[in-house]
Amino acid sequence: MPKMGTKTGVALAAIMLAPLAACGGKSESPEQQQQQQAQAGPPQVGVVTVQPQAVTLTTTLPGRTTAYETSEVRPQVNGLVTARLFTEGDTVRAGQPLYRIDAQPYQAQVASARAAVARARAAIASSAALQRRYGELVKINAIARQDYENAVTTAEQARADVAAQQAALRSAQIDLARTTIRAPISGRIGRSVTTTGALVSAAQTNPLTTIQRLDPIYVDVAQSSADLLKLRQQIAAGDLSRGGTAARVRLRLEDGSVYPIEGKLQFADVSVDPNTGTQTIRAIFPNPRGLLLPGMYVRAELVEGTRSDAILVPQRAVTRDERGNPTVLVVGADGKLQPRSLTAPRTIGDNWLVTAGLKPGDKVVVEGAMMLRPGMPVKAVPYNPNAPAAQPGGAPQGQPANGK
Repeated sequence: MPKMGTKTGVALAAIMLAPLAACGGKSESPEQQQQQQAQAGPPQVGVVTVQPQAVTLTTTLPGRTTAYETSEVRPQVNGLVTARLFTEGDTVRAGQPLYRIDAQPYQAQVASARAAVARARAAIASSAALQRRYGELVKINAIARQDYENAVTTAEQARADVAAQQAALRSAQIDLARTTIRAPISGRIGRSVTTTGALVSAAQTNPLTTIQRLDPIYVDVAQSSADLLKLRQQIAAGDLSRGGTAARVRLRLEDGSVYPIEGKLQFADVSVDPNTGTQTIRAIFPNPRGLLLPGMYVRAELVEGTRSDAILVPQRAVTRDERGNPTVLVVGADGKLQPRSLTAPRTIGDNWLVTAGLKPGDKVVVEGAMMLRPGMPVKAVPYNPNAPAAQPGGAPQGQPANGK
């Protein structure tokens, strides 16, 4: 390898050091950087001007569906089941025959009761005639008054016996009618747990089948009693308005789909569960297609009311201080950043609902204040969520901070 001359080595060294010297020559002091920034103007930040607006407040709670009416069908007389008169799973009407029980013993009881009524009526005719004869005789003192009074008593007992026998006949007829078991309500009937030929009794605890009315249908949810108390106080104070109607409820099903029909709040339970501190809220929904079945898990979105003067702030504008309290930066009238502590109890979509800390007309910084400090002057421009994201210091991406 040939030796490199001294002059050649010096020249190469000079060439290699030239760029470094050039770079070093462009280094700027902090004072120069501040001067350049002052020449470029204050950093640009995107702001939203908060204004009161009408907002519908909702609460989403888990719940279960419950049948509007439920009837457990049981026999009211004893006997053998001779027929089942329905198809399991069908819709039945109130009064529709469901089962037949052997009626022969009850037909005999009705016949016996009719005979007893006829016998009592015959006794009335005899005792009434005796009473009339004794009445004439006692007027001429032909018989003792005691005999007359006994005849009167016998006639009255005969009439009372007729009434008693008629009541027994009516009771026998009722038992005979109960040998046909009918649907007490209209609705969907479940499976039959009793077959033809089974012996049933009026005292049994197990139902023969169950009927449920599913249109409309209830949805029961549990909500904190403290939240309900706060809601009632807000409505009473006029902070929330329901327009004079019952609270509306929307429903989300187990598969995530939204139930197409809106329901109404029926009532809140009058007692609080001491173990959970919750109250049961019941809503009612139309169910014309039978899509909702008892026991289904759903999520109910309760429309609490409308707040007419709500202030909303985008969530990305809110940060937390060392105590966890929500804060925002506001551009003051002097064009400088000011920190504000907020009271923001809940979110609505992508925004925080602010109840304290801001007033209408405040300019809340949403974008561009990441590297800025309170007290710094800034240039406020309306925040555009569709614009390119801003770099630290406020300049949009792809544009120098000085705008050149």
